[in-house]
Amino acid sequence: MTSLIARSGFFDDFFRDVSPALFVKPAATDAAPAPIRIDVRETPAGYVVDAEIPGVAREDIHVTIEGPVVTLQAEIKPLARTTEGERVLRSERFHGSVARTFQLPHEIDSGAARARYDNGVLQLTLPRKLAQAGQRLNIE
Repeated sequence: MTSLIARSGFFDDFFRDVSPALFVKPAATDAAPAPIRIDVRETPAGYVVDAEIPGVAREDIHVTIEGPVVTLQAEIKPLARTTEGERVLRSERFHGSVARTFQLPHEIDSGAARARYDNGVLQLTLPRKLAQAGQRLNIE
């Protein structure tokens, strides 16, 4: 009868057995930010886009429309909330820029487009029509 032996790599054994305290394995975290998640609905007049951008100030969100292409950009700023005598033991929150570009089936009338930001959700109302290239939306 054949016995099965569980095998692992040499380096796995070395780091686990010889020097376990030297290396701390992070809990499932990514250095990259989460993508901007969107829902796109088509209406008789155009499109409605809901984009999740939590924890970002409305001044740090930028929407650009060029024809049928919509670009969402957000700047996520770090929160420095330490007081004297405190030290950060772990910081997993991303800070930096995130962006998302997508194309719709028809050109968008950027002059009539509207944006609203509430509770971390950016809602864009994008009517169909010829668009003016590169116009930036003000967020209400």
